[in-house]
Amino acid sequence: MTGYTFAEKALARAAGVSSARAGDILDVKPNIYLSHDNTAPIRKIFEKIGAPKVLHPERMAVTLDHAVPAPTTEHAINHAEIREWVKLQGVGHFFEVGRGICHQVLSEEAVVLPGEVVMGSDSHTPHFGWMGAFGMGVGRTEMAAMWATGELWLRVPETLKVVLTGKPRPGVTAKDVTLRLMKDKTVGGGQYRAVEISGDTVQYWSLDELPVMPNMMAEFGAMCAYIAPDARVLEAIEARRARISPTEGERNPYRMREYSPIYPDADAVYDEVYTLDVSTLEPQVALPHVPDNVVNLREAVGTPIQQAWIGTCTGGRLSDLEAAAEVVKGKRVQCRFVVIPASSEVLLEATRNGTLATLLEAGVTISTPGCGPCMGNHQGVPAPNEATITTGSRNFKGRMGTSEATIYLSNPYVVAASALAGAIADPEAYL
Repeated sequence: MTGYTFAEKALARAAGVSSARAGDILDVKPNIYLSHDNTAPIRKIFEKIGAPKVLHPERMAVTLDHAVPAPTTEHAINHAEIREWVKLQGVGHFFEVGRGICHQVLSEEAVVLPGEVVMGSDSHTPHFGWMGAFGMGVGRTEMAAMWATGELWLRVPETLKVVLTGKPRPGVTAKDVTLRLMKDKTVGGGQYRAVEISGDTVQYWSLDELPVMPNMMAEFGAMCAYIAPDARVLEAIEARRARISPTEGERNPYRMREYSPIYPDADAVYDEVYTLDVSTLEPQVALPHVPDNVVNLREAVGTPIQQAWIGTCTGGRLSDLEAAAEVVKGKRVQCRFVVIPASSEVLLEATRNGTLATLLEAGVTISTPGCGPCMGNHQGVPAPNEATITTGSRNFKGRMGTSEATIYLSNPYVVAASALAGAIADPEAYL
């Protein structure tokens, strides 16, 4: 008998069966159900189902992050309805406006743990693969069904193994590796597959960088993504769990649950193996209007932009802000440069270590932690015919709220350099 992949093991455990293979249909019981500003619409579906109450409220995690602070009366009403629902159902994990983006916050708060299964009504839920958890995005109807029944049936996916070798060059990040994978395999390359990310390159990524590739596997069409949790990841998780106050632990004992990491077998069977030598990789840029329309940075240099933006669940962590500060220190930006931290924790640390001061002195605008213009709600929506370069994950036409605007994706060094030049630029010119 051959061994098992991470996805096969994780879903078998969550379904309470001894083993499972790709293609099997399982009734999976997730450890955490994630929703955000779409919680109120999900509630309406839940009420149509006719269930009297959420079966496992202690497993629910709700974060207000997609339109914060509320930019319109409609958004404010939506938030008010969610707060009412949270109290009514006794939701186990609720995070208010300003705390940050759901995936970042649930990672910081150790709400999701290694080896667990989290289902989220947000496509970027594969994010939690950074810690070795099975994260999967689902629709609103599926989420309402899980609230009612505590489970969801699904087909165990085949797995694509991504092997990354070599030490990245200075200025080349996990974002560049992700964009290159998109270019090589297209945005449909991970369709209904699990993705296991491995190889010695991973050891060179900071804890901040680890979520980037799993997160963007949503653009790849993947069901989930996975990086084997090493000692530093497990130590970070334990440190975060230790911060949880006794009061919080008493309010929600589920938060203090035991967990066990999962690792794929050495002889696991993979649908495909993709290998990339990262040591030769240059910074990458995704051109409009698809994340796999990727070129080397030098091919895009000089393209005019009107806005630069660092943020989102893909690129708003502390290391992203620090990279931008390194590039712009002592200089002034030549176009709008919006920075939106992924969480209040990121914002606080950037304030403490001087990163925020450096950005502000360069003319950068800082906004409330949250998703910002990623959904086209506010805090950086472009005008028609304007171009934005961002650390975000998507550049589909109209993604930032304006169908006539263009979006370029790249790493934080490139985004910051472009803000200084008013055009896509090589950060080496400013470092």
